[in-house]
Amino acid sequence: MFWRYEVTGVDTVTLHFGDRIDIALADRVHQAADAIAADMGDRLMDIVPSYTTVLLRYDLSRDDLSSLLSDVSDTLADLPAIGPGDSDGEVVDIPVYYDPSVGPDLADVADRAGMTVDQVIGRHSGELYHVFAIGFAPGFAYLGQVPEALAVPRQSTPRPKVPAGTLGIADTQTALYPLASPGGWNLIGRTPVTLFDPGRDQPSLLQAGQKVRFVPISRERYLELGGRLDDLPWREEAQAPASEGGQP
Repeated sequence: MFWRYEVTGVDTVTLHFGDRIDIALADRVHQAADAIAADMGDRLMDIVPSYTTVLLRYDLSRDDLSSLLSDVSDTLADLPAIGPGDSDGEVVDIPVYYDPSVGPDLADVADRAGMTVDQVIGRHSGELYHVFAIGFAPGFAYLGQVPEALAVPRQSTPRPKVPAGTLGIADTQTALYPLASPGGWNLIGRTPVTLFDPGRDQPSLLQAGQKVRFVPISRERYLELGGRLDDLPWREEAQAPASEGGQP
């Protein structure tokens, strides 16, 4: 198994397993991270898998880089070979209300793809997505890969506010906004599920290495599950009265 290391801080080292973003490599990265956690977790302060890397943070008062890397090498040498799709990561089902009212870019994504809205919903929800990495905001999971026909570039102008739970597409990735924040992804739906709660033992619902399946639900079911429709900035903008004097 090919890998290399890079010292990236006083107490951190990053293991590199490749330079491409794909599902097979992501599975390998998370397999390596899980094995290191099982064999050496008590020696490490943090283990952070990403698209192609695993960052390790260790305690300088208890460990040294040479010893750490020697044991990492032994752990990785014992990993069994895996092929694409062999990873048995946990599958998390997430209900999503796909609708222009909560996903204002849904119709545009359909137009770009030459599909109907229902076809977009079927294609997007028909994939099993891999959680490549967590970043940007607490609990923000980068998921891939979106079917090529649905891949659309980010918005040229990010929205000032995207409500928590909103589902978006940017290029070949898709993601749910765990918290209300600015964002430039193409918005196609929303989940009523709480994605990040600092009061939980595990604040982030999604973790790198998991898989996600989106389950389309109706408006009624969305509301039954606690979904909101009263905090949509685009609805407020559409309903705002015209300003006086012809000014925008």
